[in-house]
Amino acid sequence: MRAMIYDRFRGPIEVREVPDPVAPPGGAIVRVGASGLCRSDWHAWAGHDDSVHLPHVPGHEFAGTVASVGEGVTGWRVGDRVTTPFVNGCGVCEWCRSGQAQVCPDQTQPGFTHWGSHAELVAVRAADLNLVAVPDALDDDAAASLGCRFATAYRAVRSRAAVRDGEWVAVYGAGGVGLSAVMIAAAIGARVIAVDRTPAALALAASLGAEHVVAAGDSAPAAIAELTGGGAHVSIDAVGAASTSTHAVLSLRRRGRHVQVGLLSADQLPTLPLDRVIAWELDILGSHGMSAADYPGMLDLVATGALRPQDLLAGAVTLETGATMLPQADTASPTGITVVHPG
Repeated sequence: MRAMIYDRFRGPIEVREVPDPVAPPGGAIVRVGASGLCRSDWHAWAGHDDSVHLPHVPGHEFAGTVASVGEGVTGWRVGDRVTTPFVNGCGVCEWCRSGQAQVCPDQTQPGFTHWGSHAELVAVRAADLNLVAVPDALDDDAAASLGCRFATAYRAVRSRAAVRDGEWVAVYGAGGVGLSAVMIAAAIGARVIAVDRTPAALALAASLGAEHVVAAGDSAPAAIAELTGGGAHVSIDAVGAASTSTHAVLSLRRRGRHVQVGLLSADQLPTLPLDRVIAWELDILGSHGMSAADYPGMLDLVATGALRPQDLLAGAVTLETGATMLPQADTASPTGITVVHPG
């Protein structure tokens, strides 16, 4: 198969022929129709994830059709249209059995623990647990956005923060995750403030439901406090940087909830204002994707048109173009979600 591949961290990314994956017992091989180009792929390429082994094929959010299934798979057939969360649970531990596969201690992640979806084919373990049927009304490009950024934002907003109608939600970062969080929070009646460093990203956030937009920087928490009369009920760091996570916590009102979604490398850890966390009884929550068990509620809202992941798409590119874009994912201005077409 053709795939994007790199042989050293921060090294050149090439498109070349590599061996096809083989379906493991209980697993499946998916022929990739579209694969999202995500900042998390940049973290893997930069060497920030010790589960990545070289040479490596990146890509972890995708949609396509089942190409083959391994021994023991009962719920899927060749030709089924599917997507999957970026965290694939083992299917047998207490967390998977309780519907919390996103924290499975024996999880696998395409594009991290094994070769990913910036390729013509990708392997998925425990297919009966991890594969999700794609509705006919949703094309591969839009479905690919669900696996990481949209599903991650959905769980962060709905489950972890438990955002309620009328609450103020400050979203730091208007990339794929942040824009998804803006859309989802606005759809359930929250009053959203988007924070980003680029005017184009803020304009896009406003078009997706942000009531206010604020330029990123040291003054952002004070601006949010003024707009909301004391601070946001919920803050979400969708960037993953020392400054954005700290500013997001400082944007909260008393008894507010912060959700950390953006990944932080070891040299970017923030100094959190724990004195305020204690005095104001703030909640600090992590959110790590979403299990396949939680997809039906999200897909129901997509089917009714209440959520439109397709509106987040910035366009589709070839594997060759994706290979040039991935090393720039940490510094490129957000314009929505770009997908790669391997075929």
